[in-house]
Amino acid sequence: MKENLIKILISAIFFTIAIFIDITWLKIGLFLISYIVVAYEVLLEAVENIKEGEIFGEEFLMSIASFGAFAIGEYPEAIAVMLFFQIGEMFEEYAEDKSKKSIESLMNIKPEFANVKQEDNIIKKSPNEVKIGDIIVIKPGEKVPLDGKVIKGEALIDTSALTGESIPRRISVEKEILSGSINTNGLIEVEVTKEFGESTVSKILDLVENATEKKAHTEKFITKFAKIYTPTVIILAFLIVIVPTLIFKQDFMEWLYRALTFLVVSCPCALVVSVPLSFFGGIGGASRKGILIKGSNYIELLSKADTVVFDKTGTLTKGTFKVQSILPTNMKEEELLEMAAYVEEFSSHPIANSIRTAYGKQIDKSKISNVEEISGNGISAKIDGKKVYAGNSKLMEKIGITVEKEEMIGTVVYIATKDCYEGKIIISDEIKVDAKYTIAELKKNGIKQTIMLTGDLSKVANSVGNEIGIDKVYSELLPTEKVDKIEQEIMQKNTKGYTIFVGDGLNDAPVLVRADIGIAMGAYGTDAAIEAADVVIMTDEPYKILSAIKIAKKTMKIAKQNIILAIGIKVLVLILSFFGLATMWEAVFADVGVTVIAVINSLRTLKK
Repeated sequence: MKENLIKILISAIFFTIAIFIDITWLKIGLFLISYIVVAYEVLLEAVENIKEGEIFGEEFLMSIASFGAFAIGEYPEAIAVMLFFQIGEMFEEYAEDKSKKSIESLMNIKPEFANVKQEDNIIKKSPNEVKIGDIIVIKPGEKVPLDGKVIKGEALIDTSALTGESIPRRISVEKEILSGSINTNGLIEVEVTKEFGESTVSKILDLVENATEKKAHTEKFITKFAKIYTPTVIILAFLIVIVPTLIFKQDFMEWLYRALTFLVVSCPCALVVSVPLSFFGGIGGASRKGILIKGSNYIELLSKADTVVFDKTGTLTKGTFKVQSILPTNMKEEELLEMAAYVEEFSSHPIANSIRTAYGKQIDKSKISNVEEISGNGISAKIDGKKVYAGNSKLMEKIGITVEKEEMIGTVVYIATKDCYEGKIIISDEIKVDAKYTIAELKKNGIKQTIMLTGDLSKVANSVGNEIGIDKVYSELLPTEKVDKIEQEIMQKNTKGYTIFVGDGLNDAPVLVRADIGIAMGAYGTDAAIEAADVVIMTDEPYKILSAIKIAKKTMKIAKQNIILAIGIKVLVLILSFFGLATMWEAVFADVGVTVIAVINSLRTLKK
C-alpha cells in the first residue's frame, strides 16, 4: 500500500506540473512520465493476464481506454484513468488488509513450542511432536500449546483469542484447558489429551484459513456476471465506434471518445471487489466475537433463517447440576446440607458433586465411616457414629420411611437417619443466564419459530421450554428421532426461510449436518459436533447465535447496497456516454469513484 501511495504522489506531481506548462513537447513529456509511473504495473498485469488466457480483465479495459485517450490527444484524461484506478486499488488493498487483520489476529494463537516434562527435565518441543499422555509445563505469559487436563497448579487463563471473552477464567486441577489460550499468572502442569492436529487451536486455524473458499450465491453470481459482462461491453464499445462512423458517416474521433468513455465506465471492478470484500469482512468481524463461520455461503443462509432449533442440555442449559432448594423437616437448611455433603463425600456422581459444591466447606473425613453405595438408590454412611441415608424414594422405602412423591422439576435427594426423615434437596440443571433473552431477541430479529429437541424427560423439557419462551418442545428423543423431527419441521414449513440447529453433543452431529445451517457451541462441545457444524460459537453463550444472525444480515445488506450502487451509477453514465453527455472524468468517477465508495461501505462489516 505504501508503494502505491508513493507512485500516485509522484505521478500526481508530474501531472500537475504538466498542466501549468505551455511548451508542447515538455508538456507531453511530463504527461508521459506521469503516465508511465502510475500505469507501468497495470500494463504489465494486463499483458500477463492475456498470456494466461484472461483477456477481459479490468487492467485490459483500463489499458485500452488510456491508449485510446492518448491517441485522440486527451492526455490528462488518459492519466486520470490510471491515476484514479490506482487510487481505487489502494483503497481496496487497505480494506482487505483491515479485514485480514481481524482474521489474522486469530493466527497469533498458534503456539510455537511446548515445554514437555521428562523425569526431572523440561524439554522444549514442537507441538506436533507432543503425544497424548505427555505432561507439559505452561509458565505465566505462555500460550497453551495443546488441549489437556490440569494435573498440578492453578492459573487465570485468557481465552479471548478463542472465545472473544475479555475476562480470564480460573482453572485448577482436573479442569480442561484449551490450546490457544494464554496462561496469565500461575505455573501449571497439563496432561495432553489431544495431539496438535486434533487440538482446538489447530481446528480453529483450519476453519479460518478455509472459510473464504466457500462462496455465497451472491458472490458466485458476481464472479460469473463479470466473466460474461466484460467481453460484452468490449464488443458494444467496438460497435459504438464502427456503426455510427461506417454506416451513418459520423465523426470517427467523436465516437472513439464515446467508446473509450463507455469502456472505462463499464469496468466491473466495483462489483468484483466490494461484494467478496463484504463477505470477507463479515467473516472477520464474526471471528473477533468468537463466532467462526466456515464460509460466506453460510452468511447468506444465516441472513435468511426463520427457524431456530435448539438442543437442551449444554446449549440452553449449563449441563451441570445445581442445588435449587433445601427443604428440611426438623433442622436448619445449613444442617441438612452439611449432613448430605458428608454422606456424599466419597461419591463421584454429578449429584453428589453439586451437593458438595453447594456446601462449599472443608469436610472432616475422619467423621465418616462405613460408606456404602446402594446401587440405583443412593448411599449411606456413618457420620460421627450416626447412620445417615441419602437417595431416592426407593431407598426411603427400603429403610421404612414414607415420603410424598415430589412434583417439583429436578432430581430429589431424600435425607434420613435410621428411623427419621430429615428432609430433601432439589437438584436440577441450570438454565443459562442469557437463554431467555436470546429467544426473545431472536423473535424480534426475524425468527418466526423456536423449537427444542431433547432426549430429556417431558416434565423437565416442558419446564425449561416454558421458562425461556420456546414455541415447540419435543422430548425423550433418540439421536435418529431428532433428525426425523427436524426433517419433519423443514418439510412442513410454509416459508422459504432456512432452519438453524444449535447443539453441542456427540448425538447432535447428525442433526447439525441435516439442518440448513448447523451451529455448534464450541467451548465445551464435542469434536464431532464442531466438525459437523457450519458455524462454531467458541463460548457457551446462546446470545451469540443472535450475533451471528445480525452480522449475516448486516453483511448481506452491505453487499446488496454495493451491487445497487455500482450497477445504478454505471448504467446511468453508460447511457450518458453513448449520447456524448459524459466525459472521461465522469467515466472515471463511475468506475473508480464507485469502487472506492463500495469498498469503504464494505468496511462497515468489521464494525461492532
